[in-house]
Amino acid sequence: MADLAAVKRALAAQRIETPSWAFGNSGTRFKVFAQAGVPRIPEEKIADAAAVHRYTGVAPTVALHIPWDRVDDYAGLAAYAEERGVRLGAINTNVFQDDDYKLGSVTNPDPGIRRKATDHLLEAIDIMDATGSRDLKLWFADGINYPGQDDLRNRQDRLAAALRETYDRLGDDQRILLEYKLFEPAFYATDIPDWGTSYAHCVELGAKATVCIDTGHHAPGTNIEFIVAFLLRQGKLGAFDFNSRFYADDDLMAGAADPFQLFRIMNEIVRGGALDPAYGINFMLDQCHNIEAKIPAIIRSVMNIQEATAKALLVDRDALAKAQTDGDVLEANSVLMDAYNTDVRPLLGEVRADAGLDPDPVAAYRASGYQERIVRERVGGRQAGWGA
Repeated sequence: MADLAAVKRALAAQRIETPSWAFGNSGTRFKVFAQAGVPRIPEEKIADAAAVHRYTGVAPTVALHIPWDRVDDYAGLAAYAEERGVRLGAINTNVFQDDDYKLGSVTNPDPGIRRKATDHLLEAIDIMDATGSRDLKLWFADGINYPGQDDLRNRQDRLAAALRETYDRLGDDQRILLEYKLFEPAFYATDIPDWGTSYAHCVELGAKATVCIDTGHHAPGTNIEFIVAFLLRQGKLGAFDFNSRFYADDDLMAGAADPFQLFRIMNEIVRGGALDPAYGINFMLDQCHNIEAKIPAIIRSVMNIQEATAKALLVDRDALAKAQTDGDVLEANSVLMDAYNTDVRPLLGEVRADAGLDPDPVAAYRASGYQERIVRERVGGRQAGWGA
């Protein structure tokens, strides 16, 4: 049986990073849907992230996306965050929204464009130096749409060269989180399409390069928890981008589409001893909220991850190991299912109450008046959404 006191300590220590861009306006390929009260400037995104942390107690960092969150004074922005009870987290780069990147960024056939893209990656490390951020998150939309459009191997060589230059610029306590995506916007070949490609580049780079798993970036039916287990075994799992998908990269609330998958993932995290923040994994949300209210949706996502984690912590490891050793297939599955079917909401309510928080973070947020206040105050000006 699980030690409930230890379970509660682990849940209280859990940390989940929120993304600045999730607080802004977003939409589909057809329409961006504006919401009243969304942030207009990076400081307002940070204030909203601080609200999420205030009601959940486990979201003390907020990731930035450059140039969407560009400011003149990054040290000042970090101080602004600290004043509101949060810190700046991963710095995310953008080499996919410039016309120059139509044929790729760091893998582009044009050396001038490759230089421009790599310089942006180096700029992001300068920002990390100013903000005290540990993680540089890299995702590349690079790829080709047609056979013969470019040389596949040459593109890997160009990618490796840009990654090496970026890696060599890292400080001692900084690292690369290398993300991957099966497809889109490149439909024939994506330059980093899967975890194996990311892993191979990270191994080549060295200890300060690790893989970032985005739960929406796989082919249907992919066993993500196997990827988690493998990368943990190799010491190369650095981060998650949590979200849900039904068909492709939907970026829906974490745990919305397949909560059992989220449980299975967190089960491998717990089994691998990787839940403790000291292990170093950056558990981050990467979502856009097109039709639902932003802040409550992010709070709900944090809660969904907490619930999946609590169930994983309740797995009877001794009973599971015995069933596995005995070859008792049904019993082994039953042990997992017993934990998954446990209603952990009362347990999490106790953890929050012990921390001086409301047991129901969404209800507490709605009762706080914060949403009504930002709707009143954030009138006019440029709305900070995707690509703003």
